[in-house]
Amino acid sequence: MRNYWWKLLTVMLLLYTLVYGMLVPIPDVAKQSMLKETIRNLFFHVPMWFAMILLLTISAVYSIKYLRNGDELCDTIAVEAINVGIVFGLMGAATGALWAKFTWGSYWPNDPKLNGVGIGLLIYAAYIILRNGIEDPQKRARVSAVYNVFAWPIFMVLIWILPRINDSLHPGNGGNPGFNQYDLDSNLRMVFYPACIGWMMLGVWMLSLNFRMKKLEINTN
Repeated sequence: MRNYWWKLLTVMLLLYTLVYGMLVPIPDVAKQSMLKETIRNLFFHVPMWFAMILLLTISAVYSIKYLRNGDELCDTIAVEAINVGIVFGLMGAATGALWAKFTWGSYWPNDPKLNGVGIGLLIYAAYIILRNGIEDPQKRARVSAVYNVFAWPIFMVLIWILPRINDSLHPGNGGNPGFNQYDLDSNLRMVFYPACIGWMMLGVWMLSLNFRMKKLEINTN
């Protein structure tokens, strides 16, 4: 039971997010703005991005570890973290597109943060293609580790820095106020923070499952 408490906690947090997230009253400011009931997407879209960023950061850390010690398991964790991170990135993009359609009138408006995320996901998709194109295992691990170490800061610049210095539709970017300043009240925080923890823990859970399966493949071969 000691090894499963965090998995039970993950399930409980996500169930709490799904159920109470649909029942919690939204603030009057949100009702009067273009957000209205769509603000409930805050419990899904934003935490999914946080989970993606966490997984990509884990991947970059283990790529650095691989370059230092040459441990094959470090390379395995790095690539599986990216695989799961891309899944969360696509889910974040899908929920964001639906939110954008209801609030901004387009599934993918010309916004620097959206464009940065799109470019970033393509960068990591190229990482997967690069790995699949190299047959030698050691060379594949070294080349992809170096690629990953450079891809991570580029991705962070695309999604955090550029949207803040350019005009952006996203709250908290391009001079726009963030959620905390006008419509994230205590009721929403009671769901938002557990949702962030739950989605990030789910990402780590999925990574651990993928890693264990890959480790079994390595040991079998």
